[in-house]
Amino acid sequence: MPGIEVVFLDLGNVLVFHDDDVLCRRLSEYGGAPPEVIRQRLLALWDPSNRGTLAGEQLRHAISQASGATTVMDAQAFFALWTCYFRIHQEVLPIVEALLSRAKVALISNTNEMQWHFLRPQLPLLDRFSALVLSYELGLAKPDPEIFRTALRRVGSPPPQACAFFDDVPAFVEAACALGMHGRVFTDAANFRVLLAQLGLGDPGSVAVG
Repeated sequence: MPGIEVVFLDLGNVLVFHDDDVLCRRLSEYGGAPPEVIRQRLLALWDPSNRGTLAGEQLRHAISQASGATTVMDAQAFFALWTCYFRIHQEVLPIVEALLSRAKVALISNTNEMQWHFLRPQLPLLDRFSALVLSYELGLAKPDPEIFRTALRRVGSPPPQACAFFDDVPAFVEAACALGMHGRVFTDAANFRVLLAQLGLGDPGSVAVG
């Protein structure tokens, strides 16, 4: 296996946890629809919101309707609800910090503008990433192979065989593998260390502190 030059990471449930149960429960408390009904309604909204085709006022209207509310929530309430279910994955950040000395690191994320601008200041480590590839800016979303090709170009067009990709969604990992990348399903920080070691990147979690 050729040496890994670039490690691409997902955002949600890799660098940041998102608890959809919390989102659906909070939307239910606001609008009155049962959480499971809201979950089903949101399924039709994720892809267009991630691609940036459903945004701004239209997104606020759509989420209000999904919640069961009979009126459109105001901007302040929408921001609070739409960002309420994230938590930074503190355990993984030191691993990524150490990984930056071993390879280029870049982000490939299906995300929307509001949630990205909420999370970005909480992750200063992203300043050191070689690229931030965001679905809503491109109008592309995983597993579309073109978002992976764009990511490769943004880090200097290395061969896919010299790249690794970590995501918690197996279908997205399979899409990266289809292009020749070393795709791995992310589960937790401990397993991430093991997978990095298997890829020849050592064990960033065991770097000695002098």
